[in-house]
Amino acid sequence: MRRQAASGAAGDAGRAAARVADSADCTRGRSPCPCRLIDFCAVWDAGVFLASAARQGAPSGVTGRRLNEAETLNSVREDQFQRLEAARPRGLGHGARGPVLRMAGPPPPWACTAILLCALSLSGAIEIPMDLSQPPTITKQSVKDHIVDPRDNILIECEAKGNPAPSFHWTRNSKFFNIAKDPRVSMRRRSGTLVIDFRSGGRPEEYEGEYQCFARNKFGTALSNRIRLQVSKSPLWPKENLDPVVVQEGAPLTLQCNPPPGLPSPVIFWMSSSMEPITQDKRVSQGHNGDLYFSNVMLQDMQTDYSCNARFHFTHTIQQKNPFNLKVLTNHPYNDSSLRNHPDMYSARGVAERTPSFMYPQGTASSQMVLRGMDLLLECIASGVPTPDIAWYKKGGDLPSDKAKFENFNKALRITNVSEEDSGEYFCLASNKMGSIRHTISVRVKAAPYWLDEPKNLILAPGEDGRLVCRANGNPKPTVQWMVNGEPLQSAPPNPNREVAGDTIIFRDTQISSRAVYQCNTSNEHGYLLANAFVSVLDVPPRMLSPRNQLIRVILYNRTRLDCPFFGSPIPTLRWFKNGQGSNLDGGNYHVYENGSLEIKMIRKEDQGIYTCVATNILGKAENQVRLEVKDPTRIYRMPEDQVAKRGTTVQLECRVKHDPSLKLSVSWLKDDEPLYISNRMKKEEDSLTIFGVAERDQGSYTCVASTELDQDLAKAHLTVLGRPDRPRDLELTDLAERSVRLTWIPGDDNNSPITDYVVQFEEDQFQPGVWHDHSKFPGSVNSAVLRLSPYVNYQFRVIAINEVGSSHPSLPSERYRTSGAPPESNPSDVKGEGSRKNNMEITWTPMNATSAFGPNLRYIVKWRRRETREAWNNVTVWGSRYVVGQTPVYVPYEIRVQAENDFGKGPEPDTVIGYSGEDLPSAPRRFRVRQPNLETINLEWDHPEHPNGILIGYTLKYVAFNGTKVGKQIVENFSPNQTKFTVQRADPVSRYRFSLSARTQVGSGEAVTEESPAPPNEAYTNNQADIATQGWFIGLMCAVALLVLILLIVCFIKRSRGGKYPVREKKDVPLGPEDPKEEDGSFDYSDEDNKPLQGSQTSLDGTIKQQESDDSLVDYGEGGEGQFNEDGSFIGQYTVKKDKEETEGNESSEATSPVNAIYSLA
Repeated sequence: MRRQAASGAAGDAGRAAARVADSADCTRGRSPCPCRLIDFCAVWDAGVFLASAARQGAPSGVTGRRLNEAETLNSVREDQFQRLEAARPRGLGHGARGPVLRMAGPPPPWACTAILLCALSLSGAIEIPMDLSQPPTITKQSVKDHIVDPRDNILIECEAKGNPAPSFHWTRNSKFFNIAKDPRVSMRRRSGTLVIDFRSGGRPEEYEGEYQCFARNKFGTALSNRIRLQVSKSPLWPKENLDPVVVQEGAPLTLQCNPPPGLPSPVIFWMSSSMEPITQDKRVSQGHNGDLYFSNVMLQDMQTDYSCNARFHFTHTIQQKNPFNLKVLTNHPYNDSSLRNHPDMYSARGVAERTPSFMYPQGTASSQMVLRGMDLLLECIASGVPTPDIAWYKKGGDLPSDKAKFENFNKALRITNVSEEDSGEYFCLASNKMGSIRHTISVRVKAAPYWLDEPKNLILAPGEDGRLVCRANGNPKPTVQWMVNGEPLQSAPPNPNREVAGDTIIFRDTQISSRAVYQCNTSNEHGYLLANAFVSVLDVPPRMLSPRNQLIRVILYNRTRLDCPFFGSPIPTLRWFKNGQGSNLDGGNYHVYENGSLEIKMIRKEDQGIYTCVATNILGKAENQVRLEVKDPTRIYRMPEDQVAKRGTTVQLECRVKHDPSLKLSVSWLKDDEPLYISNRMKKEEDSLTIFGVAERDQGSYTCVASTELDQDLAKAHLTVLGRPDRPRDLELTDLAERSVRLTWIPGDDNNSPITDYVVQFEEDQFQPGVWHDHSKFPGSVNSAVLRLSPYVNYQFRVIAINEVGSSHPSLPSERYRTSGAPPESNPSDVKGEGSRKNNMEITWTPMNATSAFGPNLRYIVKWRRRETREAWNNVTVWGSRYVVGQTPVYVPYEIRVQAENDFGKGPEPDTVIGYSGEDLPSAPRRFRVRQPNLETINLEWDHPEHPNGILIGYTLKYVAFNGTKVGKQIVENFSPNQTKFTVQRADPVSRYRFSLSARTQVGSGEAVTEESPAPPNEAYTNNQADIATQGWFIGLMCAVALLVLILLIVCFIKRSRGGKYPVREKKDVPLGPEDPKEEDGSFDYSDEDNKPLQGSQTSLDGTIKQQESDDSLVDYGEGGEGQFNEDGSFIGQYTVKKDKEETEGNESSEATSPVNAIYSLA
C-alpha cells in the first residue's frame, strides 16, 4: 500500500509504477487501464469498440463504430452499455452495409500501452519531475553485441539523466578506460557517448573489447550493459585451383562452399562464372551451410559451371569462389530434351534407380539446441533416384501450424519464436518409389535469462517502507547478483534499514541517506540481464504537473477518464468536484481510481461542466480544473457497398456522414488499409468516390474514414474487378509417346471470373518457325490433357486461358518434343487447273503444313492428261505449290492428280480433279434479234456464241438513241451468262436505237454484233418536217396553196348560187389486201421495204404517216372503188357524202379534215 500510495502521488509524471500494475491487469482483462484518453479495456470487454471514445491522439487505423440510433440519452444506463449496437448489419442486400467489426476476448497489449499511454515509458519506471533531485537513469546505450564498420569512426552510445546532471566514465575489459590518454577517443558533451576517430590513422581492431558506461551524481551511480565491441570482417577467399569434378550420371554430389569466416556471417548464394543464377529445385538446392547438393546428377548439369558467392553486410562486397566444372559420365551421351520429362526418364537414360539416403544430416539421428525466442531451423537433404520427396513430423504431436513453415522445397522446417513447448523429437521422411528412410532430430530448447519481475524505481517519503524485486527465469536457472552504485552489495557499507532476501531487497523506515542506485544482474551460460533501479527519499508538498484549466472534449455515450497529473511525497490524497459542488464525485456514473483518475462510465449531455481535482498531503494541497464538453458522435449513415465490376467500367462508392457541427469533418479513403492515392482516374467528392476505367489494380477493400479531431467512423466495402485471367505457368510434358504427349500446366489467377476454356497452341521450327497455331481446346476445369501429335514435327506448346472478360497472355513455351517420321497420310487440298494464258494450264494446290508433312524433303508428284482421250499420264515432281503446263489447246478439259511424297514414302493415291486450259475471246452472239411491239418498248433476243472459248461470265450490251443527226448518250448493260433477253424502254416514240452486243470470258469481251431498231411509221414525215418546215420556199408554197383555196371557195359559192346539184354515192371502205403488213397479233415485222411510204399515202402535218385522203380520190366517193364525174369533170355528191361520213364517224378519226373538205362543208 505504501508503494502504491507513493506512485499515486506521482500524478501524470510520477505514477508509472501503479500504472504498470494496472496495465498488466488491463491486458489480462481484469481491470480498466489508468489511462487519460480512453478506457480501452472496458470498451473492448463490452464487445464493441467505439472509436468516438478516443480523444485527440487516437490512432487513425483503429476501426470506429457508433451507438444504435434507437438508444437515447434518457434510456442509456450503465447496465446497458455492453448491449449497445455498434452499427446496422452490413451485407450485400438492400439496406445492408457490410461486415460489423466486433472484438472478442481481452484487448492486445498495445491497446493499453502503446496507443493509450498507460505507461509513460517502455520500462514502466517511476518518473520524478526533473526539477527535483534524483539519482542517474540510463536512457540510451548501444546493443550488447556492437559490430562496427572498419571504414567508419566507432561510436559507443551511453546517455543518462539525473539531477544534478550525471558525469560519465568507462571501463574496458573490466578496467578503467582512461579517455584522456588516447587522442583518438573523445566523449560527447553532456553525454557519455564515446567517439573513436580514425581519420588520422589507427586500426579499429585495436579497440575491440568489452565496454561498460558508468553515470554518476551525488545520489548514486547507474551502469550500462556490458557492450562487446567487434569490428566487421570480410576476409578474401583463399586461392585454390579446382579440378573438374567427375561424377557418374545419377550419383549424388555435394559442392562445398566453405566461405571465409566473416563478421557477421556472409550471405551465401550460387551462380555461374558468368553471373547467371543456378536454377534450384527439389533435385538441386543449396543447404543452410552454403553447400550445393545434387540429389542425383544429370547430363544437363554439365551445361554450366558452379561458383559459390559470399556477400558481406557492412562492406557491401561480393566475393566469388573459383568455379567448379562438372564432367558427367553417362550411358546416353545425347542430351535429348524429349527425355527430360519422360515418365521413366532415368531408365530411358540408363540410370539405375536407388532408394533414398541422407546427405545432410548423415545417419539416422541427430540433436539440435535452440534458444527461447529464436528461430529453429531443421534441415534434411536426401539423395536417390528418382529424386526423393521430404515430409516432416513431430513425435507425439502436430507441428505448430501458427509458427511452422517449410522452406527449400520442403527440405527445411522453420519454427519461429521458439518456446519450451517446442522441445521434442522431430523426424523427416525421405521417400521415392524405391523406398523411404527417416532421420530423427532431438530438439532441446534452452533460454537466456528473461524477466519475470524487473526492478522499478522506488520513491519513498522519510520513514516509509518499500522493496525492490528482481525475478528472472531461464534454462538453466539464472543466478541473481545485487549491486549498489556499481559495486557488489556485499562490499557496500552496511545499512540497518536494508535487508536482502534472495531476489528481493526490503527497505524499512527509510531516511534521506538511503538514496542510491541498485543494479540487479541475472545470468546463465546463454546470457545476462542488467537492470538499474534507484531508491529516492523525498519530502515534497503536492504539485500539479499538467497545464491548468484544460479543455477536454469527449463524444456522447463514451466511457472516458479524466486524469489529474500530480506529484507529492508523502502521498497526497485526491478528490474530484463538479461545478464547485461540495460533494466528492464517486459512485454511480463516476469512479475514482487509487491513482486519482476520474472515470465517467457513460458520457451524457448533463456531464458537461467544470471538474476540479484537489491533491492534499501533510505538507499542503494543490488543485487544478478541467472543463468537459460533450459532442455528438461522427457517424456514416450511408455506407459504401460491395461491388463487382468489369474492367473498364465506372464505379461509385458512397459515403455520407453526420457529425457534430462544432467539429471539423475530414473524409478520406483507404485502399487495403493504406492511404488511397487519388489518381487522374478517380474523383473524390464530399460524399462519394468515383473510379473511372476500373483496372485490375483497383481491386481491394475501400474504407471511408470520416474523422474529426475527437473521433472517427469507418465503413468498408470490397471492390471486385473482373479481369482477364493470368497466364498459365509451369508447362510440363509427360507420358511421351510416338503420336501423343500429356501436357500439364498450373492455372493462373482467374481474376474473379472463372476460366471457361484453355486453348493449346503449338509452334514448329521447320516450315513456319515463330508462328503459333491452335492445336486443341479444353474446358476450364482441366489443367492436363493428352495431345495427338503428327509425325516428324518438333513441337513446342503454350496455353491461353479464357474467361468471360477475355483471353490471358500466352504462357511461356514448353520444352520441345520431336516425333519420328512416316510417309504422308494425305495429299494436298484445293487442287485446281486453270489457264493463265490461252495456250497453257496452271496447276495449283494448297501446300501441306508441318503437321501433315510427316517427314523431311516434302515434295509433290503432279500428273495430268486430256480428258477422255485415254492418253498416257504426264508427270513431274514439284517442291513448290504450282506447275504450268504449256502448249495446250484453248479451253479443253484435263484430268489432274497431285500426290504428296517425303523421304519415308508416298502418300495415298490422289483424287482426280478436272481442270481446263487457258481461255480466249468468245465469238459473237448468234441470231441477235430486235423487235418493236409498240412505240414504248423494244425487245432484244440472242443465242449463245458458237465458240465460247472458255467459261462465259456474261454479256455486254451497248446502245444509243438517235434521231436524224442527233445522237443520245450511250448506255451499257451487263448481263449474266444465262440471260438471252432484254427489254428497252423507249424514251420517246420517234427516236431509233442502235444496239451492240458481245459475250465475255475471263480474257475479255469478244466480237460484237450490231443491229438498229426499225423506224416508226411516221418517221418520214417527222424527218421532212424537221428539214423543210423552216425553209423559205416551203413558206411561199403554203401561201400559194392558201390563195388557191380561197379562189376555189369563191368558185363554189358562185356554183351554189346557180343551184347546181351533184349526185352522191356512198363511200365504201377499202379492204386490206393480202400484202398488208399487219400480222394477226397486231404487230408489224419491219424489213427494209417497211421503211418506204405506202402508195397512195402522204405525210401529214403532225408527222404521222396515213392513208392519203385526196379530195381528188374516187375511192371515198364511189362504189367498188370507182369515182363518179359529171360531163364537165366535177365531183358528184362530194359534199353530201362527206357530210354523212363525218356524222357517222364523229371524232373517231385521228386525221385532220382536208382544206377541200372544209370548203365544201362551209358551202
